[in-house]
Amino acid sequence: MPHFYDTCAGHIEGLYLPPVAWEVLRRENIQTLDQLRANADQLEQFDGISVRIAQVIRLALAYVAPFEEQTASTTHYDSWSA
Repeated sequence: MPHFYDTCAGHIEGLYLPPVAWEVLRRENIQTLDQLRANADQLEQFDGISVRIAQVIRLALAYVAPFEEQTASTTHYDSWSA
């Protein structure tokens, strides 16, 4: 039997959340990281999201954001510039 806070991949790439969180995000039509970030401060207002699940989602967002920024800002150098 899965634990309540076990996480899994869902419809937003790179994010791992409990299944209950994915269900609520689908119901609320939150399909992208940008949409989730825009709603991060009001997660507890969604039916089915407890304070603890909201914390789990925000923590997952905090881990995803730095990785995204790092890969987006990585500069590739030619071998001659090393």
